[in-house]
Amino acid sequence: MTLRHHRVSGDAFQALAAGGGGSGALRELAAAQYSKHVLLLRGVLGSAERAGHGQASLARAGYALLADVQRHDPGAFDVVIRHPSVGAWALRTLRGLRSGPALPAAEPAWLCAVAAAAAIRAGLPAEIEVSVLRGAVLLPSLGAAEVPGDMAMVRTAAKYAEVVSAGRRVQIPADPHQGAPGWSALRRLRAGSVEVLIDDLDPFRMPGTTDVAPRQAPAEVRMWDSAFQETWSLLERHHPGVAGEAAAAIRVIVPLAMPRRGQVSSSSVENFGAVALSPPPDPRTFAVTLAHEVQHLKLSALVDIVPLTLPDDGRCFYAPWREDPRPVSGLLQGAYAHLGVSGFWRRQRHLDDGPAGLRAHAEFARWRAAAARGVDTLRSSGQLTPAGLDFAAGMARTLRSWQDEPVPGEAQALAREEAEQHLASWRSAHGPVPA
Repeated sequence: MTLRHHRVSGDAFQALAAGGGGSGALRELAAAQYSKHVLLLRGVLGSAERAGHGQASLARAGYALLADVQRHDPGAFDVVIRHPSVGAWALRTLRGLRSGPALPAAEPAWLCAVAAAAAIRAGLPAEIEVSVLRGAVLLPSLGAAEVPGDMAMVRTAAKYAEVVSAGRRVQIPADPHQGAPGWSALRRLRAGSVEVLIDDLDPFRMPGTTDVAPRQAPAEVRMWDSAFQETWSLLERHHPGVAGEAAAAIRVIVPLAMPRRGQVSSSSVENFGAVALSPPPDPRTFAVTLAHEVQHLKLSALVDIVPLTLPDDGRCFYAPWREDPRPVSGLLQGAYAHLGVSGFWRRQRHLDDGPAGLRAHAEFARWRAAAARGVDTLRSSGQLTPAGLDFAAGMARTLRSWQDEPVPGEAQALAREEAEQHLASWRSAHGPVPA
C-alpha cells in the first residue's frame, strides 16, 4: 500500500478559510484522509507485530489480502479503505495497542473483515478468517452476516461470496446492498447521481456518540430515502456550493435516535465522510444540517494537514451556540460550522416567505453575528498558529462582507433577543464571559 505526502494548496486554503472550498478542495482533503487510513492500517499491523499481540497473524493475513485486492482492483480497494468506520476502527485499535483499553472490537483481527469486504467488492477469489461480534460478521461498507461462534470463514470468488461458521452458511447477494436470509445490508440513499450509505450496523460508525439509532426498519429507510431526495433537490437548485461539497465529502449517513425535542446531528474527527443526524422534520432542516456538518468534516480534515491551534492551555471561551465553555479548538470548529450555517440562511431567506421567511432572515442575522463574535474571540485568544490566524482572517473577511446586508427589522430584533437570552443563560451558569 503506497503513501504520498499531502499539502493543501494556497488557493484551496484560502477558499476553505472563506467558508467554501468547493469540490476541488474537498478532493485534496479526501486524498489526505485516504492516505491517513492507509497509514493507520499499516500502524495497526506494525504495532500488533511489535507487541506480540495474539491477533498479529490474523492482522498480517488481512493486510496481505488487502494488498492483493489493491493490485487486482484498486477501485474496490479504495472504496473500502475510504469507508469512514475503517478509519475510526484503525485509530481506536492503534490507540489500544499503544496505550491501553479501546472500544470493544477495536482489535487487530478486524483488519481481516476490512480485507474480506474489499475482496468481495473486487470479486477476488480468497478465503479469510474473520471475527464474529455479537452474533454477526460485520463487513465494513457492505453489511453483516448473522452467524454463531467466535470466528467465521469468508469465502469469495468472481461472482460469489459467503460467510460460514459453526455449520451455518450465509450467502452474500451479488449486490451486497440488497438483503438476503442471514444478511443485513447497508442500504443506499440515492438522489440523481449522488449515492450515500445509511450505516445502522457498524460498531465504529460514530464512536463516542451514545444516541446512535438501532437497525432501521424498511419504512424508516424509505423515509430517509425520500427525505434525502427532497433535500438534495433543494441543495442542487438553490445551494449548489453546499451540494458540491456534500457530494464530495459525505459517504455515510448515520441515523441517530429521535431526541425529545428538535433535531440533533454530529460528525467526528475519526470518521471523515460520515454525518450522524436524527430524522429531519423537513428538507430545509436536513439541508442546513448537511451544510453545518460538511464544515466540520472540512475543518477536521484540514487540521490533520495544517495545525491551526496551539496545544490546549486549559482556557475555555464563550461560544454563542453552546451552553458550555469551549476550548479554542472547539470554538474554531463551532465558528466555522456557523459560518456555513450563515451562508445557507443568507441564500435560503430569499426563497421563503411568510413565517418561514421571517425565521430564515432571523437565522441569518443570528448566526452571522455569532460566528463573527466567535472569530473575534479566536483572533484575540493567542491560541492560533500563524496558519490559524490566516484561516481566521479569511473567515472574518467573509463574515464582515455579510454584516451590512439588510435584514427585516422584526427578524433582526428576534435574532438579537435570542442572542441576548443565550448570553444571559450562559452567564447565569458560568459567570462572566472570559475576556
